[in-house]
Amino acid sequence: MTPGPPVIRLTADHIVPCEGTGDIIGDGAIDIDAGGRIVAVGPEVELGPEPEVAHRLGGLLMPGLINAHAHTPMTLVRSAGDGLPLQQWLQDGVWPREARMTPEDAWWGMSLGSAEMLLAGVTTSCEMYLFEEAVVDAVNHSGARLVITPGVIAALLADGDVAARIEEIADFHRSHHRPEERITVGFAPHSVYDLSPEQCGEIAARAKASDALFHIHLEETEAERALVLDRHGRSATQVLADVGVLEARVLAAHGVWLDETDRRLLAEAGAAVAHCPQSNLKLGSGIAPVAELLAAGVRVGVGTDGVASNDDLDLWEELKLAPLLARGVGRDPQAMDTVCALDLATRSAAQSIGLADVGHLRPGAWADIIRIDTDQPAFSPGLDLLTHLVFAGSSRFVTDVWVAGRRVVDGGTLTSVDVGRCVDEVTKRGRRLAGR
Repeated sequence: MTPGPPVIRLTADHIVPCEGTGDIIGDGAIDIDAGGRIVAVGPEVELGPEPEVAHRLGGLLMPGLINAHAHTPMTLVRSAGDGLPLQQWLQDGVWPREARMTPEDAWWGMSLGSAEMLLAGVTTSCEMYLFEEAVVDAVNHSGARLVITPGVIAALLADGDVAARIEEIADFHRSHHRPEERITVGFAPHSVYDLSPEQCGEIAARAKASDALFHIHLEETEAERALVLDRHGRSATQVLADVGVLEARVLAAHGVWLDETDRRLLAEAGAAVAHCPQSNLKLGSGIAPVAELLAAGVRVGVGTDGVASNDDLDLWEELKLAPLLARGVGRDPQAMDTVCALDLATRSAAQSIGLADVGHLRPGAWADIIRIDTDQPAFSPGLDLLTHLVFAGSSRFVTDVWVAGRRVVDGGTLTSVDVGRCVDEVTKRGRRLAGR
């Protein structure tokens, strides 16, 4: 889409476009049209005449962060099952509470989580969850951008009718897939160990036919890998390849136990991996081989995973952990540089979830932008802003947020959601789900 004439200009001391080069624009400006798209980015002296509205902000402007894998309504079950391994955590800590959840509960849980992310400068999230109608409605109110991939979880289907659930999601895609209105719809089978290979193949075929994202948990734990190998005689990635899943646009969450053959298969298919370091550490699942994934040519984005296994939605923590873990595991301070780390939370994360026009600042892209207050001790002496962003950056420095050109956080205040009301509702509903 060709952007229209500029109606708003944002200026800052520095602009980080996140084009994968590490470039920084000094004394920069961003012009935005009435439709919420970027018209121009560059040094202000090189842009045209100032439009009717100009906000002289100072600080640093950059793309909004992208959460590549989340179960955000789990704010309702935050911290449930702490200390349990994944399967016991799901079966004893999380699923019993979620079984009591209503669409209204999910609406409040998503509203609170969306507020938490926007205040942290996370403008887009890729959600794998049930209650998809409530999730979309909550985000329509909050003003965030959403990739919603309704879940297919055989273990939670009372009637066991997976085929009916697939049809339900296909209908949902037809009625709610609205990229121009901030909502993109995909398909999300839970895992190879929950569904049969044939069911995964059917879901992938439906996703491919709709040019939709296929979002699945893959190789999250060593126990999961052993279970699938015992059941099928090959890895979960190879099982998916055998039934044609990798012909779809695949986003694989976690990828902790992917081996060299798995990584090659994903790279050849153009698949992406959502790296969720904090969740993997909290559940004791291990550390994903991100440096090896990138070296193999697999696209990677960072995500928070669900709030019960994180236990927050602050993507700045994942942005910092990703390079630290890569360097520590590889015993190599060059295993992941700051440009790459920032890319995993912006441009590469957007590409991983199927979005081409967010995650970077360039003409024609959506004006999903955040302002960072660099007048802080953590940014002094300011000699390497990218390193400061990755290793000293924090959600507490985010002051303003725009999504599609609409300012949803203004001076640290969220303008679209009553955060206090959300906290009260989620507290009350979360206690009910816990049986308290």
